[in-house]
Amino acid sequence: MTLTKAQLINSICSKTGLTKSRAAEAVETLLEVTKKTLEDGEDILISGFGKFCVKEKDARKGRDPRTGNDITLESRKVVTFKCSGALKERINKK
Repeated sequence: MTLTKAQLINSICSKTGLTKSRAAEAVETLLEVTKKTLEDGEDILISGFGKFCVKEKDARKGRDPRTGNDITLESRKVVTFKCSGALKERINKK
């Protein structure tokens, strides 16, 4: 199951007693700060959760699946996530 933004907002409301609009504002603010930080090429470290990193991928050869022709994929940036040890333990807890 995927956790949607609406479900996240509802969960925050029920756990904190915030109004839906205040919880939505908090979630939107967090997401905007996260996007801006990653856009600027900076990492985000959330203790006990994990680290989001922006990595540069080099240009490489690829193949067009429709035609089978060789193509060059341009260099690009990607966001990676590495979970913390604490989160890894919680996920693997039985």
